[in-house]
Amino acid sequence: MDAHEQAHYRTRLEELAATLRQHLAGSREASAPVAPDRAIGRVTRQEALQAQQMALEVRRRTQQQLQRIEHALELIRQTRYGRCDRCGESIARARLDVAPDTFLCVPCIDRLRPS
Repeated sequence: MDAHEQAHYRTRLEELAATLRQHLAGSREASAPVAPDRAIGRVTRQEALQAQQMALEVRRRTQQQLQRIEHALELIRQTRYGRCDRCGESIARARLDVAPDTFLCVPCIDRLRPS
């Protein structure tokens, strides 16, 4: 991968990271614990707890994606971006265009999936 392509992916990754950080900052309130002394009905309380759990899961997945993006940016700094972390082969550009935070090629991902 040449320097121009790496710069393109670095820009995309940095923009995506900034968006995810904003999302994480804005989602703190939704994932905050539901106070037990809060005067709400039983069903409403269950709904509030369910909404909190969904917000926590979204935050967890967003944090994981942010970690993958930071890993991809580190690979760019090391000029190893675009190569599979597992086998070292090139990752298809079409795959990087769809998921620039990926670090495994399709054959390696297929090998990791349970049968």
